[in-house]
Amino acid sequence: MNARHYTFTALGIAGVATLIALPLFAQSKPASGPVARYDMRVGTVTGAGAMGRGMGGAMSMMMGGGGNNVQHELYLRLGSTQPSAKGSPKADHFMPPVAKLGKSVPLLTPQIEKTVDEMPMGEKPKGRMLIFWGCGEHAPKGQPIVLDFAKLAAGQMPPGMWSSTVLRDWGPTLANSKSFGRWPNEDAMGGNKAIKSDSSLIGPHRIAGNYSPEIAFSLTKDYMGPLNVSTGSTPGGGSLLRWNAVGGATGYYATLFGGKGGPGGGMGDMVMWSSSASRQFGGGLSDWISPAQVATLVGNKTVMPASQTTCIVPAEVRAATEFRFGMLTAFGPEENFAYPARPADPKLAWHLQWTARVRHRSNTSWMDMPGMPSGAYGQSPGNPQQRPACRPRGLGGMMGGVLGGSGC
Repeated sequence: MNARHYTFTALGIAGVATLIALPLFAQSKPASGPVARYDMRVGTVTGAGAMGRGMGGAMSMMMGGGGNNVQHELYLRLGSTQPSAKGSPKADHFMPPVAKLGKSVPLLTPQIEKTVDEMPMGEKPKGRMLIFWGCGEHAPKGQPIVLDFAKLAAGQMPPGMWSSTVLRDWGPTLANSKSFGRWPNEDAMGGNKAIKSDSSLIGPHRIAGNYSPEIAFSLTKDYMGPLNVSTGSTPGGGSLLRWNAVGGATGYYATLFGGKGGPGGGMGDMVMWSSSASRQFGGGLSDWISPAQVATLVGNKTVMPASQTTCIVPAEVRAATEFRFGMLTAFGPEENFAYPARPADPKLAWHLQWTARVRHRSNTSWMDMPGMPSGAYGQSPGNPQQRPACRPRGLGGMMGGVLGGSGC
């Protein structure tokens, strides 16, 4: 298998992983109020995820270029229980000048929202998937679990295979809101602005539109610092992952997808591994998670603690793969706002008008395949570039899904 074939195969694995780790979406409404809910997801991206769109980014990574980029991501969602007061729904988020996104960005109402990426060109996965989990020199007894894709496509999922305990929570959605708007979007004038490398979110924010109360709050937390990982071999044949501690991180979670060439240059077995000690995959573990939930997940060893900066991928995973694609996420802080404030007197009714939630993360990703220059995935930040605010669908979109897809 040549380098180009490995790159396309890696993208195929990304698609299969997206198909298997079907995300779960929190869509329940609050019992009473608020009228409007606002959600901000704030991210810092390095490695393969900061390479740009689609195959161009993957090929650049394969050739050893640009692995030290640091880019930012921002996803905004507004949901309301009331219809627009006049005309079509319209809303804007007015940013502080340091955000460098102009006076405001438009929150556009989409016609539909996709929740799960599909396999490219109607393809169905073939062969097997070997499932490993946990940090350690060697995989424990009972691993790997082997999935037959033919049986999987027929709906024969082994019981208890995937966790449903960590939801991918996008907050407001088109489905759970009377009126809804999001950014990035398809607005020609400002729906997909590039976020500059020196952008900051600290300062006053205001969201105004014709279907929700005006929302105003001031942020004190900014984009998290960059996360960078290096890989190396251990004496027992495992792969040592080592990363820098990121300020504000509440915990870390790593995943790896890989494979080996089959007969005639085709695809052999695919491999998936996660750092969780309790066989947890998919859903919110590749997204944004609140500090409270991370604390619970650290307690049950699903997520690595903020004090941990190394993890060994078992030797059996390395032996089963010729090429590997990995992702490491640092979950970060959260800020919450509500208006009006809860009355001090518990006997008084609390007529909640709006809530706003701001979550943070930093993630990095890397490729490891034959012929790739050493350090192609980058080990230190530098040469920051602008980042397109929304990833595309298709092959590039599925790659982005494995990198911590936005759901924008």
